[in-house]
Amino acid sequence: MPYLRYTLIYVLLMTMVVVASNILVQYPLSGSLFGVNLGDLLTWGAFTYPIAFLVTDLTNRQFGPSIARRVVLAGFVVGVTLSFWTSIPRIAVASGTAYLIGQLLDISVFNRLRRQRWWHAPLAGSMLGSVLDTALFFSIAFAASFSFVGPNDAFAIENAPILGVFAVEAPRWISWALGDLSVKVLVGLVMLLPYGALMNTLKPMPGAVKTGRV
Repeated sequence: MPYLRYTLIYVLLMTMVVVASNILVQYPLSGSLFGVNLGDLLTWGAFTYPIAFLVTDLTNRQFGPSIARRVVLAGFVVGVTLSFWTSIPRIAVASGTAYLIGQLLDISVFNRLRRQRWWHAPLAGSMLGSVLDTALFFSIAFAASFSFVGPNDAFAIENAPILGVFAVEAPRWISWALGDLSVKVLVGLVMLLPYGALMNTLKPMPGAVKTGRV
């Protein structure tokens, strides 16, 4: 059945994104750009995680918010379970919490804006979801105040110039969060291209919400 096939594809894609991001977020970029130490600013996970919002938005458009939530929940269960085998528990807990809340916010915002221009819903949903996801993930994963979740990462809580350029210092994870969010915003804008390209192919299925060009 096309319905089941697409749903399984979405779940598989979501799981791959979550697991890959959980692994890559533990690896800061190396090298420098314009004198800025990229290791103080970004991790590789920032480039893969925004794809999760694309998967959620396409599911929402094609099947509606109810099925989108099920795909998010399925991706959450499978992704977090696998993440405990591929990353440290604290990262898995942080990722699962941020992922679930951020994706559910994306679904809610998308659904409210689906009657507007085609790009409003996916853009607003992914941007707001990214802000919440980033704040939750980096706080739980690296902030010293969340040490009850797991051991602190000495490198992450070490003070360093904010964004690697400002005189004011803060725990390195704050710069990671700011850099991560910046990349998510840029990648989120780029993700409008495949979303727009797939609109005519992945049309709303019977039973999905069909209100406006989404």
